[in-house]
Amino acid sequence: MPGQKIDLYKLYKDEYVTPRKPILVKTKPAQYLAISGQGAPGSDRFSACIGALYAVAFTIKMTRKFARKQDYAVCKLEGQWFFEADPARIPMDKWQWKLLIRTPDFINETDRQQAVATLREKRKPHEVEEVKLETINEGQCVQMLHIGPYDREHETIALMRAFAEQKGLKLVGPHHEIYLSDPRRTPPERLKTILREPAKKS
Repeated sequence: MPGQKIDLYKLYKDEYVTPRKPILVKTKPAQYLAISGQGAPGSDRFSACIGALYAVAFTIKMTRKFARKQDYAVCKLEGQWFFEADPARIPMDKWQWKLLIRTPDFINETDRQQAVATLREKRKPHEVEEVKLETINEGQCVQMLHIGPYDREHETIALMRAFAEQKGLKLVGPHHEIYLSDPRRTPPERLKTILREPAKKS
């Protein structure tokens, strides 16, 4: 019988700290289910990609659970954002992003392919075919908890950038967000989001 249900947040608790002031964290290479796209948050494309990502994540998990293999908790949604300039100056429909769900290392390409095939047999949207497995290695990062609406994250990022400069570091991106709150159920002023910025010596 498989062991206890795995919780990646507990296994890697040092990487998911929620400080109210900027700190440095050391992250290890991590495996994710990932899907990339362009467009404004909340757009049809953005919503479709979130749906596809969760569909693949839960199909893999439940397939393993029914096969009596090691169970685990599906992680929260995360996102990387790719900006070559101040995002305030870029039209939102041009924003580039990658949506992520962290996944245990024992999940492999066969698991992903089987989940996609199952979903397509059920006539789920074609976006499930875009979900890939990939490893992200951010290394040293500046991290801080942002509380409030997403459109005020620049205030928190400014604090993170100042902290990095004090440490002789520069933020090198991509900008990484870990969504602790569901915006459908949480008022904007109470949203909690971990902000993570990879940093290197300047």
